[in-house]
Amino acid sequence: MNRYANIIGTGRYVPKNEITNETFSEWMADISPKLAEVVGKFEASTNIKTRYYADEDMATSDLAVEAAKSALEDAGISPDQIDLIILGTDSPDYITPATSVVVQEKLGAKNAGTFDVGCACASFPTGLSLAAGLISTNPNLKYVLVIGAYLMHRLADFKTDVVSFFYGDGAGAAVLAPGDQPGFISSTFFADGSYYPNWGIYAGGTAEPASVENVKSGKTKVKLVTPFPPEVNNEGWPKRVREVADNGNFAVEDIDFIIFTQVRLNSIKLVMEELGLPLEKAHWIMDKWGYTGSACLPMAFDDARKLGKIKSGDLVVFVGSGVGYNQAGVAFRMP
Repeated sequence: MNRYANIIGTGRYVPKNEITNETFSEWMADISPKLAEVVGKFEASTNIKTRYYADEDMATSDLAVEAAKSALEDAGISPDQIDLIILGTDSPDYITPATSVVVQEKLGAKNAGTFDVGCACASFPTGLSLAAGLISTNPNLKYVLVIGAYLMHRLADFKTDVVSFFYGDGAGAAVLAPGDQPGFISSTFFADGSYYPNWGIYAGGTAEPASVENVKSGKTKVKLVTPFPPEVNNEGWPKRVREVADNGNFAVEDIDFIIFTQVRLNSIKLVMEELGLPLEKAHWIMDKWGYTGSACLPMAFDDARKLGKIKSGDLVVFVGSGVGYNQAGVAFRMP
């Protein structure tokens, strides 16, 4: 008997501390009036109007646990029923141990194995693909929890670096289980490592261990060194959608809904037009919660589901694009 991975529950967590664009603009104005002007330009191109920060005593694992609880409740199962936790983040609690292990302990998922996925915004579709493959080939796996979590403002100079305009904290999660009808349809993966120096945290690892000097210079904080060219997303996302369609033997026009990385609304509009799909088949949350990085796809997915935009039988495609850069796409039929 075939085992097909199906998404049976979703959830999200948004912290309570709102940082509006007005507040952020005031922070930037304290540095330079020109930076305050940049905030207005960012808002116009991205549709980001606000963001939420986690409490100072919270770590990425805490956000992940809250989203996981929401997803488990939606799926109607308890933490001790989870067999595997796959956590995607590029703002981990620690370099090591894995944040997924911390989540397992805090969630009380005592029977779950865990591992982390570290490809930024491509982590959630990558995690869904991994979960689907493991479920289909391992009869012992019944419930797999896939989480995307992001707390990047904590790793940024958020009151002085204008790029922190983008960073909002949050987490999203999905529960996968085997079914007798196909849920998972197909996936695709792509990377271009020539862009690894563009955006990241470049001290604190083995290439340059943390030191007094690089901590003082800010090298242990996240930095945008060189902007990515627009075609990375504007051309890459349509390619990933078409690859997922080809790999799954369906037509692009068969897609009922698409969830993209939630960084710029203009990019979503351009890509949907390029694909020949109505904008109503996409969803965005950056206006409500900012750019939530590794968490943005599951948060947008859960929001669209809870709003009734995604229904049983719908063919849903996810496309994530993250620094490095990595891109991943995956298609699911909703049960």
